[in-house]
Amino acid sequence: MMGAEILVKEPADLRARLKAARNEAEACDSDGVEAATLRLILCAVDDRDVTARGRGECSGCAESTVQELLAMMATQREVSAKEYDEAGRIEEAERERSELAIIQSFLPKKLSGAALESAVSAIIEEVEAHRLKDMGRCMEALKARYPGQIDSASAGKIVRAKLQTPAK
Repeated sequence: MMGAEILVKEPADLRARLKAARNEAEACDSDGVEAATLRLILCAVDDRDVTARGRGECSGCAESTVQELLAMMATQREVSAKEYDEAGRIEEAERERSELAIIQSFLPKKLSGAALESAVSAIIEEVEAHRLKDMGRCMEALKARYPGQIDSASAGKIVRAKLQTPAK
């Protein structure tokens, strides 16, 4: 045996990461915001799994469905926090923001700046886009290659600018 250090590999798929995080949160503080939020997320995922199995998808819902669910839950928390702030209910707004931070930690990071520019350039080259008419193909390819990581408005502006600029 090499030593007392044990390497723990982080689970690759989102569902496994959520379950591992829930187990860890419940071990630390089963009544805390993190544990409650993760239980809520996993209940929603289980609900989507039941629906998927009803449609004949034996393995449950796809990981992209779980990501969409998390994005929807994050948006709900943002709206709720804002409404609570406007109503002067600061404590509830803070809880919503805490839940939002937990949910966002499981969402893919958005591409921006140079990384987004590079991704757009690579896709334009890959799909051999030359005119504005090709913008739809570029956006479709970006969304497929970087699911949940592309802000359509920002990417669209960059694609448009690159396709409008004549090649050198």
